[in-house]
Amino acid sequence: MGGRLRPSGNKNAALPLLAATLLTDEEVVLSNVPDIGDVRTLLRLLEGLGKTVQRQDVDRWSIHGGLTHGSPDREECARIRASILLAGPLLARCGEVDLPSPGGDVIGRRRLDTHILAFESLGASAYLRPEGLRLDCGDLRGAEIFLDEPSVTGTENAILAAALAQGHTTLLNAASEPHVQELCVLLNAMGARILGIGSNRLEIEGVERLHGARYEVGPDLIEIGSLLALSAATRGELELDGVCLEDLRAARIGFARLGVRFDLEAKQDQLRSTCRGRHTLHLSSQQRLEVQCDLGGAIPKIDDGPWPGFPADLLPLMVVLATQCAGTVLIHEKLFESRLFFTDRLCGMGARLVLCDPHRVISSGPSKLTGQELSSPDIRAGMALLIAALCAEGTSTIHNARQIDRGYVDIVERLGALGADLQRVPR
Repeated sequence: MGGRLRPSGNKNAALPLLAATLLTDEEVVLSNVPDIGDVRTLLRLLEGLGKTVQRQDVDRWSIHGGLTHGSPDREECARIRASILLAGPLLARCGEVDLPSPGGDVIGRRRLDTHILAFESLGASAYLRPEGLRLDCGDLRGAEIFLDEPSVTGTENAILAAALAQGHTTLLNAASEPHVQELCVLLNAMGARILGIGSNRLEIEGVERLHGARYEVGPDLIEIGSLLALSAATRGELELDGVCLEDLRAARIGFARLGVRFDLEAKQDQLRSTCRGRHTLHLSSQQRLEVQCDLGGAIPKIDDGPWPGFPADLLPLMVVLATQCAGTVLIHEKLFESRLFFTDRLCGMGARLVLCDPHRVISSGPSKLTGQELSSPDIRAGMALLIAALCAEGTSTIHNARQIDRGYVDIVERLGALGADLQRVPR
């Protein structure tokens, strides 16, 4: 199962970039924005706060206009985790925020402590209540902030708030994922002063105001990894145009541990691209799906970690791919204690998996999978189950597919173009 595609824009970049538009009344134009459920929800939240949101093309949006209030819609916030990203810019612009509890994937405890630590360091008062988070301040003032963990959204919220704070902010133990870097690049294009982009130490000089800008969202690493896992597991050949070499270093090592190797080539026409995706990825159908043992024949592991480590969002896909590989491998999810619980569905399909504890699963393959009645618990586990269903003999039905739609663009059409036999069933 394979073919040629261009990756969608990065979901995890598009969401904080959209939140950043709250920091100015001037027009911000974002292109290569993925048309997915979470993006549509955040656009509705921006409209509800008073912003004018206009679609200029299939993947290009214009956001402009002032804010009418700082209280996002409760029902919309409950749909997505990314609603927490509204806190930083609304606090900076309005001086107070009543943010309903964010929703999103149920993959274990997802702390707000790091966000509150950052806001309080900048001079805000925070009150966590059953209905949500209340924040208020006089003037935000720059500070030295050491985050208690390199939280991606915690780092993004701190950056968004500090961009308009008075004085200088030093942000230590900051997350440095590509989507955090993209947020900093957009803010600098809007007039912010941020140094240290790509590192764990950011220096932010607050400015009085930000202006409009145009920005192209980079390629989605997690979609790229998902398509790699799908094509490798089904013995297909895949070509992806417009990928970013720097994003794929850790992923390349993880896939190689399962015997999957791909080539990257810089194309001349892509060198003129304004976004980060300037290479073409080629995956051959002639892959030896065999676990590569560590030195001395020891069982290897694939584990996630803060950037530039292996991305946590790819681990569910690696679990499914591992079931189709000869050999034994340990997969260790360190961040979320409920993310691997979906493996019981894979066991029901015939996968030889042992869930050691909430964070570790052992795969001993290859496993012959058979179609089952399934339900998608979250975005990434839903995609993993979809790949398993495409590897399995017989027909599978996946309920709660809207979870997959929250993170993947036109999943039926795009996978159909790669030869997948799937269709959306009306409710």
